[in-house]
Amino acid sequence: MSAPDIDTQVLVVGAGPVGLMLAGELALGGADVVVLERRTGPLTESRASTLHARTMELLDQRGLLEELGTPPAGGPGHFGGTRLDLTTDSPYSGQWKVPQVRTEELLEGWATRLGARVVKGHRLTDLRTAPHTVEATAEAEPGPGGAASALRVRAAYVVGCDGESSTVRGLAGFAFPGRDATRELLRADVADVQVPDRRFERHPGGLAISARGPGGVTRVMVHEYGAPVGREPGPPSFARVADTWRRVTGDDIGGGAPLWLNSFGDALRQASQYRRGRILLAGDAAHHQMPVGGQALNLGLQDAANLGWKLAAEVRGTAGPGLLDSYHAERHPAGRRVLDNIAAQALLLLGGSGTEQVRSLFGELLREPRVRAHLAGTIAGVDVRYAAEPGAHRLVGARVPYLRFGTGTDTAEGPGSSFAALRPGRGVLVDLGGRPTPVLAAVAPWRDGRVDVVAATPEPGCAAPEFTSALLRPDGHVAWADGTVPELEEALRRWFGPAARR
Repeated sequence: MSAPDIDTQVLVVGAGPVGLMLAGELALGGADVVVLERRTGPLTESRASTLHARTMELLDQRGLLEELGTPPAGGPGHFGGTRLDLTTDSPYSGQWKVPQVRTEELLEGWATRLGARVVKGHRLTDLRTAPHTVEATAEAEPGPGGAASALRVRAAYVVGCDGESSTVRGLAGFAFPGRDATRELLRADVADVQVPDRRFERHPGGLAISARGPGGVTRVMVHEYGAPVGREPGPPSFARVADTWRRVTGDDIGGGAPLWLNSFGDALRQASQYRRGRILLAGDAAHHQMPVGGQALNLGLQDAANLGWKLAAEVRGTAGPGLLDSYHAERHPAGRRVLDNIAAQALLLLGGSGTEQVRSLFGELLREPRVRAHLAGTIAGVDVRYAAEPGAHRLVGARVPYLRFGTGTDTAEGPGSSFAALRPGRGVLVDLGGRPTPVLAAVAPWRDGRVDVVAATPEPGCAAPEFTSALLRPDGHVAWADGTVPELEEALRRWFGPAARR
């Protein structure tokens, strides 16, 4: 067999936000990674533009917020069209508006600075697995002579981040159970129209949403109750959007200039496995859902944050048994919970007059503080808690709280916060006791580039920390806190592999 054109440890298919986030995480973890993308250039249309609190925390944990700048706040949140205050315990409460093209630009710059290679203009056509490798074939766009050329890539692992119609998922034979859309929302960015802003405005015949954005472009979204889901290939025609808008609202937008058109329905599917041997799925390739409130993009970015450090450890040979399998074990239930949440929202949002009583009841429930906090945490992604052993500290499995460190860090230029401590992409043992302890001695065999130690004191005036010592995973979730030394050593072996020989 001839040598492949590219030999790498991990091939990521799809250079959207999820694929680029994963590439950066892999490269930060020391893996050689190539990203394959069928597009030849950046996006030319507006897609997902909402980042929630947990995603902003992940960007902070990788030092990317300074480059991103402070994005504009996204305004009030909602649950199925009913206003919802998204205040949480995160320093990034609320929602933030970042165009997808900017998110991709940020993540691609980060990933390539770390050494990831992005190969554009190639469409995946074949995957073949062997005991220790996967070989992928991709076709390039036809050249000047009209003939398409093939590219062969050999990798230890392949990850499909190639969207809801994932080629990787299809070629690898992943089951993708669920249901097709029965309702849809038409969407268009239109110039040269004058319509009032509408926030989930309900009419007898349907739902209308409109907002004028920068540059005078108006985004309109419309759903007509009882209308069949469009079956035409590609995006809907502007004539269809304008006709539906007129029937629902009575307004005429037909004289505007359409800049971008698409539609999305309430289809709901999830891969039964996120891993099949050497092939894995993340983002919309693993789960297809209506993009209500920006949750789809954020769910995918959080998949990438969970998988990246684990797969990097696997290809480096430092992963303990079962580490890579924990990706499915943790993210499949997290994805299922979000999909159920989105299905409930879709029913409230697109349901006709038969759902008015339920919508009214939800409006009352959302005024209850505990209900509001529960739903805000779910949408923001800050309430994700992975399984922990019975009797473990209440923080184990949850994301680490944001703590600012005062003077007394173990180095003069030590990290200023619990998030900043995670920027190298390694595990972190945070000790707030301010003195050497058996805990610090126990972690020594893993201080070979797998786990850092930060001995610090909380900044005066901050809320009292919930732990004295905690072991953090590279994705910011707590692996151990204030337990026994044997429990700490077990957590270190589980998440960071065997102890180094002394």
